Amino acid sequence: MSRRCHEVDYEIIGHSMQLVELELDPNETVVAEAGAMNYLEQDISFEAKMGDGSEPESGFFGKLMVAGKRALTGESIFMTHFTNQGNQKRKVAFAAPYPGTILAIDLAEYGGELICQKDSFLAAALGTRVTMKFNRRLGTGFFGGEGFILQSLQGDGMTFIHAGGTLVKKELRGETLRVDTGCLVGFTPGIDYDIERAGSLKSMVFGGEGLFLATLKGHGTVWLQSLPFSRMADRIIAHAPSSGGSDRGEGSVLGGLGRMLDGR
Repeated sequence: MSRRCHEVDYEIIGHSMQLVELELDPNETVVAEAGAMNYLEQDISFEAKMGDGSEPESGFFGKLMVAGKRALTGESIFMTHFTNQGNQKRKVAFAAPYPGTILAIDLAEYGGELICQKDSFLAAALGTRVTMKFNRRLGTGFFGGEGFILQSLQGDGMTFIHAGGTLVKKELRGETLRVDTGCLVGFTPGIDYDIERAGSLKSMVFGGEGLFLATLKGHGTVWLQSLPFSRMADRIIAHAPSSGGSDRGEGSVLGGLGRMLDGR
């Protein structure tokens, strides 16, 4: 059976700060989030378009509705399309936005869909449908934090997502897994997603683990990340002197005074 999505070859390069290099045949195209591109070879052109290109027959208003939904979630209304206009194979690379792991997934092997955090998507073969997926549960909407706005990737080709820190893969066979909402990267359609209170009131207030947890139950695959960007950003801001954090350098007893003496 022929694929709907373009078939692309790829190589993931690096360890802690990875990038994925995609090799495009003539006339092959990949779509990516704005700003994800790292480098590209000659003959590869790029164009910002409204939509992912999975439904070229859809009219302007159809694309506008999709773009409006992305804008409401803080995403760019445009996606960048990279096409090999030459007559031989060429490469384009996309870099992870912060330290972590790039995950390559063939959607055809997972029932044609992957549900993931809205900030985890990097790039995908043309033909992949990228849409925002809102959880219908009221509790999830108000208390889910990062876990509320999810993204659905649908198709039968390669897609590439990014996880912060170390990537963990879990296979659920009817069990229930509870995780920090920010640590969830993605899951397959057989998983039921919800939000629950994080233990007792005492644990919620003093436990330091957040007020709510994401619960995942069913049969399928779940991917987790050890370092959500929001957690890393909070630590950086908390320790920034301008935000009231500590001004002492690593291993220095003088801290800010030492920097003044050094002329910094």
